[in-house]
Amino acid sequence: MTSAAERRQMKSAARLYAVQALFQMEQSGQSVDAVCREFETWRFGASYEEGEELAEGDVELFRATLEGAVTWQAKIDQMTDRALVAKWPIARIDPTLRALFRAAGAELVDGKAPPKVVITEYVDVAKAFFPEGREPKFVNAVLDHMAREARPEAF
Repeated sequence: MTSAAERRQMKSAARLYAVQALFQMEQSGQSVDAVCREFETWRFGASYEEGEELAEGDVELFRATLEGAVTWQAKIDQMTDRALVAKWPIARIDPTLRALFRAAGAELVDGKAPPKVVITEYVDVAKAFFPEGREPKFVNAVLDHMAREARPEAF
């Protein structure tokens, strides 16, 4: 039986993996099924020679996020565009951020987690990818705008 803290960690790991998987799909043209198989087989809970261990991810959340990002991509990209400054359409932003906005957007459009949890979790993912940059603040602002559009009743 997993504790509440372990379940939260697995959900956080699933979100990080979802961003990586969406980035990989965009770069390689792989399908959702192929990327899911690869991540679930080789990444979730993997151990490496250096002693580094990857966290076990919540498979259900990982799959739902990827499938939602693909299913709702046009809607999510439009929401993201509206949240970005006019000079920065989604096609021009960093591909890692684009993947992050799509993963978060999938949860905002069709997920179970409260929007504020989704925002906090994906700001943490941004901090993992951009530990020294201003990107986490940018992500927070964009996701706040997207969340208010997708789920206004939550605010």
